[in-house]
Amino acid sequence: MTKILTTTLVGLLMTSLFLSSSGWAIADDTSTPIKHVVVIFQENNSFDHYFGTYPNALNPAGEPAFTPLPNTPIPNNYVSHPNLLTNNPNEYNPFRLDRSQEILCDEDNSYTAEQIAYDGGLVDKFVQETGVGEIDHGVINCGSNSNGNQTMGYYDGNSVTGLWNMAQHFAMSDNTYGTEFGATLLGHINLISGDTSGATEDAVGGGSLIANIDASLDDCGKPAVTLLPGKNLGDALNDKGVTWGWFSAGFKPTTPYSPGHPAKCNAQTKRTATDNASSTAYGAHYDPFMYYNSTANPHHLPPASIAEIGNNGQANHQYDLSDFWVAVDNNNLPAVTFLKAPKSETGHPNDSSVLDEQVFLANVTNTIAQSPYWSSTVVFITYDDSDGWYDHQMPKVVNHSNDPVNDFAPTCGGKQAGLGGAEDRCGPGPRLPLLVISPYAKSNFISHSESDQTSIMKFILKNWHLDFDDKKSFVNIAGSLDDMFDFGNHGSNPAICIDPKTGEIDPLSSCPKVELSGY
Repeated sequence: MTKILTTTLVGLLMTSLFLSSSGWAIADDTSTPIKHVVVIFQENNSFDHYFGTYPNALNPAGEPAFTPLPNTPIPNNYVSHPNLLTNNPNEYNPFRLDRSQEILCDEDNSYTAEQIAYDGGLVDKFVQETGVGEIDHGVINCGSNSNGNQTMGYYDGNSVTGLWNMAQHFAMSDNTYGTEFGATLLGHINLISGDTSGATEDAVGGGSLIANIDASLDDCGKPAVTLLPGKNLGDALNDKGVTWGWFSAGFKPTTPYSPGHPAKCNAQTKRTATDNASSTAYGAHYDPFMYYNSTANPHHLPPASIAEIGNNGQANHQYDLSDFWVAVDNNNLPAVTFLKAPKSETGHPNDSSVLDEQVFLANVTNTIAQSPYWSSTVVFITYDDSDGWYDHQMPKVVNHSNDPVNDFAPTCGGKQAGLGGAEDRCGPGPRLPLLVISPYAKSNFISHSESDQTSIMKFILKNWHLDFDDKKSFVNIAGSLDDMFDFGNHGSNPAICIDPKTGEIDPLSSCPKVELSGY
């Protein structure tokens, strides 16, 4: 178990400048009281899939109960549009998934299929286009594609209990979208640059990424030639001397690099909350910084010391997830931190489960809540894509593409290509969950302001006064997240503790410690 931070350096963290042994500084010149941003970037869930009936849960016997706080606002979901539950335009009505149905099929989240599913605003083709799994009398059958009704399933507060409880005490958006239609890699690249164009291999699209292809610089990826030009958020942070890092589970090689022999990353983790099934922890297309020469760590080299974490060094800001826990325990958390869970805890259907994901989310948020970092930190929890799960809200497409092969005209085509003239960047795409956990977050608040994945990047750029000159980046048109914060409250929103197994709220004084054996 990890120890809770108790060192005497707490006072230093509250001062205006903290110098690491490398001579780098955590830039304290911020536009808000936030000095640390932690982004938990999870996998493949739409807003309605997790919050379709929020704040109303069925509360059957034997499952963690959820009772909303008084005056809990209702988001744009099935509660505010009850006809969608009984008279849905798709071939099946939405239906509740039980906690016992936590291992689900991976749906179709491809660039074109998602566009067709929205059908130019009719939102009636999800079963035919993105639906893969079938649920018949409670039995889950993956890969059948015989009716694809699983896409219409949703969880409630008896399964995604932890996230629902976080939403009760902090801020949530019901109007956040994937920056583009499409799969995992697009979401990751947009999170850190907002620009998927110009790849050396275009992954089928007209010069833009529209599918998952590994980076050619990554020893632990599949053979590929994908590399992106230009700069990303890491470059902007480096230019200003702001510490940062991307922490991926399984990044530490099981076979270290040696000349002529690439590193291998075959570490396994288990779905411990469910069935103990093992999967490879690291996913090569889960680390977007590896797609840029300037921020790649091709051979997965570790930091030379704890002091290097967040700073320039041989790891080049790309770390194993275990380095995050080490950094927190040693009062060396970078100013900007991105966290990638092991595949078994990302929430990705088939690889992970709603219950295993909850373990990771609770472990991270509880660790920050019990640390001296809480008073100056915001934790963003969001997702890379929707996986093709049904979401009733049609995105307002602002960046068009007119590729006759990959674009579906009623949704995306028929207009000149958008930012920078690059095709195959239609967006925004499907609606995704976004939660803001911070003492400066509004409590029990739902934002209706439109935003997308690059809005997090926009917040970071603005907070640290960073320059980012890419006219093709979606960050130039991204919505703001400012209305989810109350910086006049002097950081008074208290921390909470989420039980990793049940998702219920525990007293902070008896909050479970993080089991590090799985990381």
